[in-house]
Amino acid sequence: MAAVMMTNMGYLQLFIAFLGFLLLWLYYWHQSRNLPIMNWPLLGMSPGLLCNAHRIQDYFTQCLKQCPTPTFEFRPPCFINNNFLITSDPANVHYMLSKHFYNFHKGPNFKKIFGDILGEGIFVSDQSDSWASQRTSIQSLLKNGRFQQLFEKTIREKVEKGLIPILEHVSVTGMEVDMQDLFIRFTFDNICMIVLGMDPGMLSIEFREESYVTAFDEAEEAILYRHILPESCWRLQKWLQIGKEKKLSRGVKVVEHFIFKRISLKQERLRKGDKEGMSFDFLTAYMENDHADHQLSAAGLEISHKFLRDTAINLLAAGKDTISAALSWFFWLIATHPLVENKIWEEIIKANNIREIKDDKVWWIFSAEEVPKLVYLHGALCETLRLFPPVPLEHKAPIKADILPSGHKIGPDSELIFSLYAMGRMESIWGRDCLEFKPERWITEGGGIRHVPSYKFIAFNAGPRSCLGKEMTFIQMKMVAIAIICNYHIEVVEGHPVYPSSSVILHMRHGLKVKVSKRCV
Repeated sequence: MAAVMMTNMGYLQLFIAFLGFLLLWLYYWHQSRNLPIMNWPLLGMSPGLLCNAHRIQDYFTQCLKQCPTPTFEFRPPCFINNNFLITSDPANVHYMLSKHFYNFHKGPNFKKIFGDILGEGIFVSDQSDSWASQRTSIQSLLKNGRFQQLFEKTIREKVEKGLIPILEHVSVTGMEVDMQDLFIRFTFDNICMIVLGMDPGMLSIEFREESYVTAFDEAEEAILYRHILPESCWRLQKWLQIGKEKKLSRGVKVVEHFIFKRISLKQERLRKGDKEGMSFDFLTAYMENDHADHQLSAAGLEISHKFLRDTAINLLAAGKDTISAALSWFFWLIATHPLVENKIWEEIIKANNIREIKDDKVWWIFSAEEVPKLVYLHGALCETLRLFPPVPLEHKAPIKADILPSGHKIGPDSELIFSLYAMGRMESIWGRDCLEFKPERWITEGGGIRHVPSYKFIAFNAGPRSCLGKEMTFIQMKMVAIAIICNYHIEVVEGHPVYPSSSVILHMRHGLKVKVSKRCV
């Protein structure tokens, strides 16, 4: 009898525990009815985030569209003190990036997430003498006439001697090619020439692999997961050297070895006075420029191995990844929108720039001075960057307590993330046709380029931290687009899946497999 009573008591306790859990779940469900993500007991909104990590950009967009205003507070697990605010509201973005710029910095968490790979470079430095000095120094180099000559010469030669021969080979053989891989190789060679003064020769018919190129991609993927996982989780993985953190640690070592080797070789040549054949590049300019040295020293920086390492990696990341991602999405969009491709082609025909004839073949290649006249092409590139911004998320953290235009109160312990990807898909910003690829939205009735406020279209950031390489980016993309569109027709392989990757850079998860055919002039 006693045994039966004990068994019944056990069942009763289980029933009460289950009932208590059910009531608690119903309470949280009721509280979460108007929230874009289910807020679970103890775990907060993390389960929904983790389940959608593979489609994080579309998930954030979906959540923001469900909100009365495109801003919501992300509730982390109960053991994490930080509050996260995610927004795609242009008023909030304008407030953080311009109006109250000096109250919003990258914040300590940003450095924790990106510091392993980017160090103390310009993308990680906050509103300080260090950031201002680095920006001024880079800006002065970009305006240098020798740099501008190097830039155009590098892009032009790599298009003529690298990109065109590969596409010609692919079109003749009829083989499929991954255009995203091609663009990554193209931009990596270019940025290495501009920053390090060396051509790694990745853009070749052999399509050889190098560990330092794939190391960048592995590091970027691991960094995205640092955004999703609680800090304690990814720190444990780092300590145990497992999962994405193992790949990140390995990738950082490979990239550093590549960079430090270039720094040492360059310093050795300068020490011996052997400058013959040395090009004008960022690394050489920093080592030789006494004015830059004095300017940086005044901000507490010295041109050490670490400074050169951080600067080089920041510039390589900017030049390699963002442009290759943008070009990949651009060619996918025009391949799936043939009318847009035809309009770009017609615009180039009207410009009447048949530049060179080699071996009975016509090569259409524009110079940097000529590309600004191509308005429709510019609109198509802007439209690509609106829908598929290469850097889809940005971080900010308030220095002091503040109130955003949306009415949300934030404190020094708050983290703010604004989604550039979601902003490009908001009807409230771009209208009911926001999901359509329409270059015409960037063109005025008079046929000029329409100005759109930078806080609405923030592919190049806004305010004091706006991108220094914006014009260079457009020139490079236009020169590549013209050379390919005028000489070849790109067709996406049937059935090839095209989705954004789970990375801090918006590459395509499966690349862009295409067939290339010669265009008849």
